[in-house]
Amino acid sequence: MFISQQLRKTNIAEYVLYMWQVEDIIRAYNCDLTRIKKEYIARFDLDEEQREEMTDWYGNLIRMIREEGVAQGGHIQINKLVVQQMAELHELIMQSPKFPFYSAEYYKVLPFIVELRSKGSKDMGEIETCLNALYGVMLLRLQQKEVSASTENAVKEITTFLGMLSDYYKKDKEEGLKELMNDD
Repeated sequence: MFISQQLRKTNIAEYVLYMWQVEDIIRAYNCDLTRIKKEYIARFDLDEEQREEMTDWYGNLIRMIREEGVAQGGHIQINKLVVQQMAELHELIMQSPKFPFYSAEYYKVLPFIVELRSKGSKDMGEIETCLNALYGVMLLRLQQKEVSASTENAVKEITTFLGMLSDYYKKDKEEGLKELMNDD
């Protein structure tokens, strides 16, 4: 919870990946708040107030997961909304000639996106495809499975691209990037 609050302010792509991991942690505990409190939250060095705050946070996420029918897989609406916001900002930036470095990075990543979409869900947006690639590689690394050199290269480029988008997302939230795009 405390990590998510910090990431939401500093790097929206890392925030989404973290929240997807939290969803998977909740599923690993079968959406059982008692187990999460005893077996997971108890491992953190927290005072009683922080522990209660974190328990409430996990409880709210469990409620959302159940109500939204994603206990077996998928993402809750609040996480989908952030990905959608990222995708919308991406589209705005791509329509503006004021971001040539971002556009150049996007076109470096585009072949990877096309390849990933051909192997997976063709209905998934480009930003979600990039996030899924990073999340998948993160899971492979956690399982200590090998990641090929070509995948490592793709992940490096995707990370750079999402890092740029995250920087613009933060700037937009703090200063209003959309107004900058409209200035002539």
